[in-house]
Amino acid sequence: MAWFAFAISIQIIFFLITLEIGHATDKYTRVMEATAPGDIIIGGIFPIHEDVDKNNFFSSHQQSCIRFDERGLTKALAMINAIEVMNKSPLLTAVNITLGYRILDSCSDTSTALRATADFMRQSDCYTESNTTTCGQPVMTVIGGSYSEISIAIARQLTLQMIPQISYSSTAPILSDKSRFPAFMRTVPNDKHQTAAMVSLLSTYNWNWVGIITTDGDYGRSAMDHFVSQATEKGICVAFKSILPQSVTSQDVYSAIKDTATIINNNPKVQVIVSFARPNHMKYLYQELKNQRLRAGQTMESVRRVWVASDSWSSTNFVNGNLTLRDIGQVVGFTFKSGDSSSFGEYLSRLEAAGYKYTRNNSFLQEFYRQLNVSNYFGDTEVVSEAMKKLRKHINAATVFSVEMAVSAITKAVSSACRSRDCKTPGKMQPWEMLKALCMQEFILGGKSYKFDSRGDLNLGYDVTMWWSDRGNIRIHDVVAEYHLHTNNFTHINHSTTQQFQDLRNITSKCANSCIPGEFKKTAEGQHTCCYQCINCTENYYSNKTDMDQCLSCDIESEWSAEGSSSCTPKVLLFFSWQDSFAVVLLTFSALGILLALIVSALFLHQRETPVVKAAGGPLSQVILFSLVISYISAMLFVGRPNSLQCKTRQVIFGISFTMCVSCILVKTLQILLAFQLNPELQEVLRKIFKPYVIVSICVALQVVICICWLVIKSPFNQIIMQPTTLLEECHEGSYLAFGVMLGYIALLAFVCFICAFKGRKLPQFYNEAKFITFSMLLYLISWMLFVPIYVTTSGVYLSAVEMVVILISNYGILSCHFFPKCYIILLKKEQNTSSAFRKNLYDYSTKTSDSVSVSGSSMSEKHSRSQHLTSALSLSVPAASPLKPAVVTNYRDGTNCTSLNKGSAPIHFLSRRSSI
Repeated sequence: MAWFAFAISIQIIFFLITLEIGHATDKYTRVMEATAPGDIIIGGIFPIHEDVDKNNFFSSHQQSCIRFDERGLTKALAMINAIEVMNKSPLLTAVNITLGYRILDSCSDTSTALRATADFMRQSDCYTESNTTTCGQPVMTVIGGSYSEISIAIARQLTLQMIPQISYSSTAPILSDKSRFPAFMRTVPNDKHQTAAMVSLLSTYNWNWVGIITTDGDYGRSAMDHFVSQATEKGICVAFKSILPQSVTSQDVYSAIKDTATIINNNPKVQVIVSFARPNHMKYLYQELKNQRLRAGQTMESVRRVWVASDSWSSTNFVNGNLTLRDIGQVVGFTFKSGDSSSFGEYLSRLEAAGYKYTRNNSFLQEFYRQLNVSNYFGDTEVVSEAMKKLRKHINAATVFSVEMAVSAITKAVSSACRSRDCKTPGKMQPWEMLKALCMQEFILGGKSYKFDSRGDLNLGYDVTMWWSDRGNIRIHDVVAEYHLHTNNFTHINHSTTQQFQDLRNITSKCANSCIPGEFKKTAEGQHTCCYQCINCTENYYSNKTDMDQCLSCDIESEWSAEGSSSCTPKVLLFFSWQDSFAVVLLTFSALGILLALIVSALFLHQRETPVVKAAGGPLSQVILFSLVISYISAMLFVGRPNSLQCKTRQVIFGISFTMCVSCILVKTLQILLAFQLNPELQEVLRKIFKPYVIVSICVALQVVICICWLVIKSPFNQIIMQPTTLLEECHEGSYLAFGVMLGYIALLAFVCFICAFKGRKLPQFYNEAKFITFSMLLYLISWMLFVPIYVTTSGVYLSAVEMVVILISNYGILSCHFFPKCYIILLKKEQNTSSAFRKNLYDYSTKTSDSVSVSGSSMSEKHSRSQHLTSALSLSVPAASPLKPAVVTNYRDGTNCTSLNKGSAPIHFLSRRSSI
């Protein structure tokens, strides 16, 4: 008895020492397993321990496993429970088949897992030899492993004999490659979907500056690579990547964790960290972050982050250690779809009630009970109760559901394959036949049907969980949303936590602030695309979304934008519109001009027999007034939106109408020129060639020819001129040379009128229009001389108004100078609109001319010649009542009458007193 007590004491001391330095209590090398007989044996590989002892790395013996993992035992027990449940199902009872199992420990180590796989395969190889009497039941299917790097290793080995392998948590995308792993299947989604879900989450909350932490190995590196690739496509940048050594006992792991914590603390803008690390790595990382903050004298608030957890640790409740969510921040986890785990809970209850009864064929339970008994000195009943209490804490509903689906799929495949054949005799059924049945058959679990796809995957989507603090304790299993693989979006299912899930939008994880619309991102060479400056879009460019990489160009033909614009503004089409106030004024003057011209025309028509009207030109005055009306109408064509017809007609109508007007005025100035021609012979020649209507017709015809050539060769047209912010629609004159020739021709006629009229400025007042012609032509020439430089040097909507103003000035100048004085006499000075008044004025002027002072002395013959010339010339200006009747001029001073005939009769000359100075 003393020896027994001494042995127990030694064992306790040895356990405490090994536990302190991280080694397992079990140093024996025998194979630990959980087994049960059956017609079809299912192999299981689970991480019952966390690692192997690396101190005897070069030893030829199998390395011992260390650190018992209660979570791994929970998974193995879930498989055992599922098999016991399926053995009672109608699917197996109908074919009289029972399922057995053989579960081995991978110790979270690839080499150990390969040894377990080799052990499974030896049973299958046994039936290829001649002596099969000593062979046990072969393993037909393997459930496991847990980690992707282990599943990849054992899948290569199992493929040699095409033994089906169903993993409950390995998600590496490479395992979907059937050319490499034809016998591999899994009840969880491909990890591409998980990384896509993570990227979708980051995009939803506009987090584009994140860090990545992963554990070295096939799973970690593959997940990181896929995440980076998918994140880059969505414009998400990775600020840093930290890869931790796979083994927790590695000499490099603590240095790597320390460096990772330093990187996190040195990147305060990285508020979101995506982690594919193992649970123990995250536990040590959180502790190191706390230690560094305390050493720096800072609070834990600077450590807080949003941690996006992968399925590898999102449901592990020991990761936080002694930290709370106030210390580490928020954790959003992705887990596999879960089902009803009540059956497994009932199984643990049965184990608790049975005590040590179920440990006979389960060495893992024996070790677990033994550890609890040694460390706490419990009794048998207390040990079992404490063990079940601990196991219940580690129940992961998603993992239990995945294991149950694997067993359900195998059950359906066995039921289908063994319905019409012998499956009880060992060796009769081959593993590849089981593989074929697994691929083809649907299975039912929890009332739902499932089937592996062509790549051996079950893509059910993900549950999104959030960690919550409940009185200081962390709750993990609150599912806040579901991620659907087919639609790539989230669905909120827990309305009580939806607000907390939405509050994540208040978290900002960006290298640079977002560029608002009107700005674009400019990244410096060598920097991340997420680290940028916001630059205003230049003129005629815009950005209408946040964080645009480049500004979009406006259609400069119809749009414009100022610097820093978020949209394009349509260019306003400008033209000299009818609604323009200046246009209204000019149109009013045009209409008034037309009205005045018509009134004057009517008045002159009514007073056509009076001397004033006859002296104003008679019928030619009506032609002038008609020309002015047309000219006023042409001025109106300069208003309104230009069109092709309007552009072609407005200048032509003005040119022809105003040419007709000036031509008629030219005829009147030629009459004045005849009045001052002192040479009787030359005067007689001019009298013969003076044909007023012929002259007017020829002058107008020349202008018509000019306009026709203009329209034929290069006629005016309407055009739209693109300006920075507006569109100016105006008439282009087509040929500026032709336009200049047309205006120059009118100017030439006006200049001739001006010269001729200037010479006749001293005629009698009632007869003298030379002064008015001189002034009107001078006004015309000055206004158009000012118009030319303005027209050439300026542009804009009011350019048409400038020409319109010049036309109105020209028209009103002629109307005012030529007709308003005549109207004044006709209406207000009627006594002057008589033949006697005109003759008296003519006589006074002739007397004044005859009695003018001559310094050198004029001879009687010279006086006689001047009087004869003046009388003859005036007879042209003032037509008599009848062209054959004499015009009688009475000399009121001498009391004599003088008569001269217009045609054929010899004139009677005035005799005046001669005076000298």
